[in-house]
Amino acid sequence: MSLINEFLKSNKISLSEVNAIYVNRGPGSFAGIRNSLSTIKALSLTKKIDYYCFSFDDFKESEAIKYVDVPQLCEKYKIKKNLINPIYLS
Repeated sequence: MSLINEFLKSNKISLSEVNAIYVNRGPGSFAGIRNSLSTIKALSLTKKIDYYCFSFDDFKESEAIKYVDVPQLCEKYKIKKNLINPIYLS
């Protein structure tokens, strides 16, 4: 949450201005993904913010993906909102 607050502050926006959050669901460590998703789920419940959990593997047909492209790619590939399906490293 500290990183989110720092990001909001550095971009001069408040949490009330955020209407969607995009979370890379992995691959990654169990603890890291679980902590990130727990934070986002809490924000979704308390602030009514939609979230989309994606993996860059979801966009295999696209090349040179940038984070700024993720919202449009989630729409194009019909990534469902508020769905958590993490990919953990073994």
